[in-house]
Amino acid sequence: MASLSSLFALAALWGSSFLFMRIAALPMGPALMIEARVGLAAVTLLIVAIILRKRLSFFSHVKHYFILGLFSTALPFILIAYAAQTLNASTLSILNSTAPIWGALIGAFWGRNPLTRSVLLGLALGVLGVSVLVGKEARLVGIDAIVPMCCSVMAAFCYGIATNYTKIAPKVPSFNNAHGSMWGATILLLPLALLMPAREPITLDIGLPVLALGIFCTGLAYVLYFRLVDDIGAASALSVTFLVPVFGILWGHLFLGEPVGWNTLIGTLLVLSGTSLVTGFSVTRAIRNVRRADQ
Repeated sequence: MASLSSLFALAALWGSSFLFMRIAALPMGPALMIEARVGLAAVTLLIVAIILRKRLSFFSHVKHYFILGLFSTALPFILIAYAAQTLNASTLSILNSTAPIWGALIGAFWGRNPLTRSVLLGLALGVLGVSVLVGKEARLVGIDAIVPMCCSVMAAFCYGIATNYTKIAPKVPSFNNAHGSMWGATILLLPLALLMPAREPITLDIGLPVLALGIFCTGLAYVLYFRLVDDIGAASALSVTFLVPVFGILWGHLFLGEPVGWNTLIGTLLVLSGTSLVTGFSVTRAIRNVRRADQ
């Protein structure tokens, strides 16, 4: 039961990150907010590393950490933060869940492997799901929603690049990858944050969500994720991808009053079904494996 609880706790944390970004992105600005997020996460992971006596050796793999920090953290985070100024939290979380689709497609082209029928069908379902969401946001927000939605999809694409890069990257422990990439992202984003200060005074209402975003939704969430990978394996831990949009929609509805219409539900179902087909992943089988691991 412990692993299953951890899985849902991780999904709840990552799902809430879209809520916190939605709150802080506009008044604080995307660059400064994400710099604060990754900086807080890096310090949190440093404290955990000291407690667990995990040596990072940052300069031994500095190029690797900067590449990983760019594609797994800095670029996708800043793109999502920009989109969060316009799009609601539920839409952000659903579009973010297309990352495994992009990862599988990039892997297929990278390895020059032919796309199977199930992958092509999954891609079609994913595109259809995104189209449903685009139509909804265009009606709610107007034409201004198009660029933010493209940014959100590009963030998922960046995660796909990062996933495939790790297959050829230096063999570094998973915790060190998370820790080192956060410092890499912090350094990469610092000039942008200095050039783009906060638009409004940072009050407690803005500061607290950013603290939660950096410490809990990023730093401690990564610790929880890698603990899950150790306990139940990477394949079963992937099921968190399918749970994050559920919590993203839930938190957005409960705390921001975001509407949950049929378009949201249908778009989510299509995107997650497409992801399942592209990756060959079964949530029910993964949950069964998690329960078995807890016994």
